[in-house]
Amino acid sequence: MLKLTIFSVLITSMLVGCGGSSKNPTPPNQAPGSVKITAVVATDSSGNVSFTASATNAVSYDFDFGNGIIQTIPSGITTYKYTSSGTYTVNVIAKSASGLTSSANIQVTVAVKLNLVWSDEFNTPGSPDPTKWTYDLGAGGWGNNELEYYTSRTDNAVVSNGTLKIIAKKESYSGSSYTSARLKTQGLYAFKYGRIDVSAKLPASIGTWPAIWMLGNNISTVGWPACGEIDIMEQNGNNKNIVYGTLHYPQQVNQYGDGATTSVANASTVFHKYSAIWSPTTIQLLVDDVVYYTLPNNSNFPFNQNFFIILNVAMGGTLGGTVDPNFTTDQMEIDYVRVYQ
Repeated sequence: MLKLTIFSVLITSMLVGCGGSSKNPTPPNQAPGSVKITAVVATDSSGNVSFTASATNAVSYDFDFGNGIIQTIPSGITTYKYTSSGTYTVNVIAKSASGLTSSANIQVTVAVKLNLVWSDEFNTPGSPDPTKWTYDLGAGGWGNNELEYYTSRTDNAVVSNGTLKIIAKKESYSGSSYTSARLKTQGLYAFKYGRIDVSAKLPASIGTWPAIWMLGNNISTVGWPACGEIDIMEQNGNNKNIVYGTLHYPQQVNQYGDGATTSVANASTVFHKYSAIWSPTTIQLLVDDVVYYTLPNNSNFPFNQNFFIILNVAMGGTLGGTVDPNFTTDQMEIDYVRVYQ
């Protein structure tokens, strides 16, 4: 009886010991190891860059491409297409399954070749080229409470000495106290994606509201803002050192559109280049090649269709504000409009 009892105890001890040794302790949470990034820039000037990121313990990677666009890439391997030349600092954050992170960055220099596909250099004196420009005519500014009457007269829009002048005047005309012009390429030229550059010198008078902008070609069927609006440049009526860049669309976050302002201290005395770089993934707004606002684009936004170009100078209204009572005339002078793709 004693022998059997001892044997039973030994068997029990063995079972307990085996059971304990088969259970591995839960490993502690581990952050990803050092992030390694490689980048291969395409040599065909397409703007494509192939990235590979890796780190131990990582299950996904967040890529900040240095232009306002951030994407989550689970594999860490992706090809991204830049739409403009430049040097970009790309930051990659590796994430573990428990949410711990590790990061690293790399700089890439990209050369993107674009071709000039449409332009007006304003070298022919007289009325603006009727094969390129038509006009909006009338008063009120279509909901902006503007004070001018838009005409097609050379008094308000004329080409001379190599530039287009859009001229606002104080005069009584068809019930309005001011006249000006609003030129557009609607029905003559529209484009989807690319870069648009406009070299312009802006009016200095308080209460003037110059604008360089674009509307979706389908505005006549879907209306605004469903058509989308890209405001490349609007100048504040009371602070002539500030310009606005704004995007209007149904999903916009802010009541008055999504965008930013930037300071241009000599906007009324010196020509500056106002630009938009537009792709299926981003819309960038620039002054003198410096990006000051980026909107991520996607297939749900109206910015994936043809847009036409508009140039105008308003008086008063939403952004123009109160007009200087001593105002007589002022102008926006445009050296060129160029579209690249």
